[in-house]
Amino acid sequence: MGTAPDASGAPTVTIRDVAREAGVSHQTVSRVINGHSAVADATRHRVEAAIDLLGFRPNHAARELAGKAARSLTVLTSDTSLYGAASTLRGIEEAARAASFAVAVSVLDRHAHPDRAELRARLARPGEPVVVIAFDAPGVHALRLLPADTPVVAAVEHPSGSEPVSSRPQAWLDDRLPPPPAAYQATRHLLGLGHRTVHYLALPSSTADVAQRTQGWLDALRAAGAPEPPVVEGGWTPRTGYLAARELVADRSVTAVLCGNDDVAAGVMRAAREAGRHIPDDLSVAGFDDVPVAAFLAPALTTVRLDFEGLGRTCFGLLHRLLDPAAPAPDPCDEPALIVRESTGPWHGAGE
Repeated sequence: MGTAPDASGAPTVTIRDVAREAGVSHQTVSRVINGHSAVADATRHRVEAAIDLLGFRPNHAARELAGKAARSLTVLTSDTSLYGAASTLRGIEEAARAASFAVAVSVLDRHAHPDRAELRARLARPGEPVVVIAFDAPGVHALRLLPADTPVVAAVEHPSGSEPVSSRPQAWLDDRLPPPPAAYQATRHLLGLGHRTVHYLALPSSTADVAQRTQGWLDALRAAGAPEPPVVEGGWTPRTGYLAARELVADRSVTAVLCGNDDVAAGVMRAAREAGRHIPDDLSVAGFDDVPVAAFLAPALTTVRLDFEGLGRTCFGLLHRLLDPAAPAPDPCDEPALIVRESTGPWHGAGE
């Protein structure tokens, strides 16, 4: 698990600094932050630009305007039906409840990008603390657009690289730990069973960077001197995995498939059955997440267990400390673990 604090060491910026930069009174800044309608659009835009320029800290805003720590928060997420997002949300809610915080959930449209005004309207009150589950493009867009006066922590796909997601505090499940990385371990497991190479059905990445799992898969192939087949876009769901895998598993030279999550793996298993493939006799399939049903599929799915609930608890812990530095530090998440079950087995040379 990784976290990224939002600490630059710069002097504290106050509401009066924002007012001075924008050329308005501090009362006007307060009205903008509180979402009052009695502010001209040009003035509002000028104040918001000053907030962004100066990096006005959300926790200072909360203290100056409310005089006490917030006791509610909003979670922004694009899809609560996906296991990773749903489990992360559950972890947030459990940790928040234990700290006497109420939690509201606002679901983002996966096919539309809200503007800043819409995002403000989604919050229960001005300055409402937010956790963004930014595993996909809608979440990343919302994270980048949330105003600077809003206390925000994000659960992200991986730490910022060549395309920074945000300077806000972030937490992620580090697929690179423990060494070797999780995708590397899963790929090495399949290669160790005698498979000539491993094909990969990847999840959509939230950024332009190469996803950690894709990199781990490639590194394992290169370390073994194995062929590097092209990455196949697998989507998020059993249906997208099924559609992506139909042509792939019809090729009898394909003997091992690693999937970006267990839902995609379930779709691959269905496509394999329709193609007359037998798992694990002539095709091995592995996934990621260890969803509850994975152990009860036929055959039971080999997968990498990820601690999404722990990630959610970490996100709330970071937000709590952002609002109250005396709050306890969050516990670390469990490290990813390869769970070997029935869906992976030795290659017997049937594809050659």
